[in-house]
Amino acid sequence: MIDVLRLAFRALARNAMRTLLTMLGMIIGVAAVITMLALGNGAKASVQASIASLGTNTLMISSGSVNRGGVRSGAFGSESLTVEDAEALRQEADALMAVAPLTQNSSQLVYRNQNWNSSISGTNADFLIARNWELERGRFFSDREIRVSAKVCVLGSSVVENLFAGDDPIGKTIRIGSVPCEVIGVLKTKGESGFGQNQDDTVLVPYTTAMKRMFSLTSLRTILASAKDQDSVALAQQQITEILQRRHRNTQEADFTVRSQAEFAERAAESSQVFTALLAGIASVSLLVGGIGIMNIMLVSVTERIKEIGIRLAVGAKKRDIRSQFLVESIVMSLTGGGLGVFFALLAAQVATRYSQWPMLVEPGSVVLAFTFSAAVGVFFGYYPAVKASRLDPIQALRSE
Repeated sequence: MIDVLRLAFRALARNAMRTLLTMLGMIIGVAAVITMLALGNGAKASVQASIASLGTNTLMISSGSVNRGGVRSGAFGSESLTVEDAEALRQEADALMAVAPLTQNSSQLVYRNQNWNSSISGTNADFLIARNWELERGRFFSDREIRVSAKVCVLGSSVVENLFAGDDPIGKTIRIGSVPCEVIGVLKTKGESGFGQNQDDTVLVPYTTAMKRMFSLTSLRTILASAKDQDSVALAQQQITEILQRRHRNTQEADFTVRSQAEFAERAAESSQVFTALLAGIASVSLLVGGIGIMNIMLVSVTERIKEIGIRLAVGAKKRDIRSQFLVESIVMSLTGGGLGVFFALLAAQVATRYSQWPMLVEPGSVVLAFTFSAAVGVFFGYYPAVKASRLDPIQALRSE
């Protein structure tokens, strides 16, 4: 076998430029497959991390559609969720450890000569538990401040950057719409969600303040809840459904929906798998093109070396020896090209991750898959030229020029 490898390398070295150009197809093909898989895996990891940042055991209860005179309103149209619903869930659902009423609107923020438009969320202290969020400094509003609709707020880091330009916001007063509010806390940075939304561009106020003083609301669009642990999510979802159905007296169509982060994660994973498979499928075409290039060059090589083949057959070489030689040459080109493709793909992933905002995750399995596929391409596309070479008649081969 060592002799066969030595002969293969020697034959390929005779036409080094042609060999390199032939391997270029495999290099590009393997690099493209690994890069596309890394891109898909990075997107999947990014989405999963963003979903996890919303809270691992989080359940989202949203108001549903309503049917009025045969006309269905669509999501959030029923205005069926109330603060009393949230309080009932807190008291009756023993699988929950946190329940946070949530109202969401946008408003203009003003501090001195600075202004910024941001999302305003009315909620309570359980919001931090449900969203797996922490304060960077300051404090959160208390139950008393919620009861009296206090004009206090907690800011996301993006709001702090745009309004205060390095100043400490704690104790300062900003205007939310026409309502002045004292800044009592700042949230830790969360970054973007899986849907591209800046989670740090937010202001939290007591839900009573948002509903009564700012936006004149009588119902909630959303209630956030958090199960005690991952194993309790299904039970918590069941308890929420039963409690709200009883309170709303739903007989046919529920006027609310309950979704868990596990559902979002599962759907995101399915979408990412389709995306990754599509990218890998497109990139694998270049591997087939590279394989066709190898077959073409090997057929040319057989034609150029007919006399050499005839001499080897005449001095006692067997057909399997000739077949093995050309097959090994094809595999050597394919594997060498595959190895260089892996190297360039890893280099590209490192550069892209370092200098761009898009993560690229190279998994060992994708490297093994691409490398194995390149070897299979070498065998598949090198077999026919090898068989053709082994079937040459030695007398006819020796007569050729």
